[in-house]
Amino acid sequence: MVISGRVPLLLLLGLVAVVLRPQAGTVWLWLLGALLLVGLDRLLTPSPALAEITRRPPGSVRLGDPASSVLVVAGNRRRLHLQVRDAWQPSAGARDNRYRLRLAPGDQRRLATPLLPRRRGDLRAVGVTVRSWGPLGLVARQRTYDVPGAVRALPPFESRKHLPSRLARLRELDGRAAVRVRGQGTEFDSLREYVRGDDVRSIDWRASARNTHVVVRTWQPERDRRVVLVLDTSRTSAGRVARATGEPETDGMPRLDAAMDSALLLAALAARAGDRIDFVAGDRRVRARQRLHGARDVAARLQEQMADLDPTLVEADWDLLAGAVQGFGRQRALVVLLTALEPAAVADGLLPVLPVLVRHHRVVVASVRDPELSRLAALGDGQGTPGAAPTADDVYAAAAASHELHRRARTRDMLVRLGVDVIDADAGQLPPALADHYLTLKAQGLL
Repeated sequence: MVISGRVPLLLLLGLVAVVLRPQAGTVWLWLLGALLLVGLDRLLTPSPALAEITRRPPGSVRLGDPASSVLVVAGNRRRLHLQVRDAWQPSAGARDNRYRLRLAPGDQRRLATPLLPRRRGDLRAVGVTVRSWGPLGLVARQRTYDVPGAVRALPPFESRKHLPSRLARLRELDGRAAVRVRGQGTEFDSLREYVRGDDVRSIDWRASARNTHVVVRTWQPERDRRVVLVLDTSRTSAGRVARATGEPETDGMPRLDAAMDSALLLAALAARAGDRIDFVAGDRRVRARQRLHGARDVAARLQEQMADLDPTLVEADWDLLAGAVQGFGRQRALVVLLTALEPAAVADGLLPVLPVLVRHHRVVVASVRDPELSRLAALGDGQGTPGAAPTADDVYAAAAASHELHRRARTRDMLVRLGVDVIDADAGQLPPALADHYLTLKAQGLL
């Protein structure tokens, strides 16, 4: 049972009666009258169970986009004066979720709770609390009901703004009349008459023997290639980085989310190019694994797979992840490893498995760079606060940042010597940089 603010006010009004008739009996009489009114109101208060509550599922929404959860409250046999609170877990961002309503028998009301998810995954409703007030407004009966509901917050895919320009480059690449590229990564297109400047190795001697002119083969970039996206969800993906140099780190994003954004842009582009997409994510164990060949909307399917992925504070088992890549098939593929270019993690975990991967596939390591390192390294040169000399703390921070940048550069050079393509860019620049690298490989027939 819940009492309203009217009960204390009712008791305070008894002071008037005491002033007019200052006797102990007046006080007790007033208290007895107040208790009788409260008890009567309690007896006349309808049960909250008379209100039938259902929820319309809010579905899925991109992280950062608004959503709405709708409760349908229907009256039953009695007139109801209700207060309703639709409670959600804090990360769902529910607001304006308290309602007052009066329902006549048979009435129905829709209560829409605005949601603004602040993290990925399934964000669930905690419960619906209903207060049913009596006719005097002194007492309410309260009960909390479990009305299941969840909104699925998907990765935001902010890099989709880069997709139209990359698709235009892809159409330009596919629209070339003849691409005279030999070797792996190309397929036969057509025959045409030889012109001066053509590669003599492209001459089709059998076709030339049947014609009065020398005939050459033309080639086009090969379609239906494989792209395997490997998303590292180990401890290195938990760090928070700014999107670009000069942006506050508190306004940035987790490394994992930036890697997801890059994977989504590349998958959408490769699917439009006719390539087959495979996806695996994991750390000490495989968290997600899916073949996306033939999917109508590859990016949407990937967003569903990524929604529940969170960083795990363990080291990545690259033997396990490499085995998952090989499990997709032995056909040569573009294998994109979305992981941090952290020297210790690369040397101890990734480096031993790279020779096997490079032997069978084209391997790209895509890493989210932390612009804070470059900013700290500049402090030692007096490029911090304008007009101020660097302090001892600035010098120490700059030395540590410079040392870390040097270690990362050595790690990158070591990977390049193994035949691995390395893309190390800020969170905001990595998605388009990875997409551009893919288009370059495709244009050169190196997939």
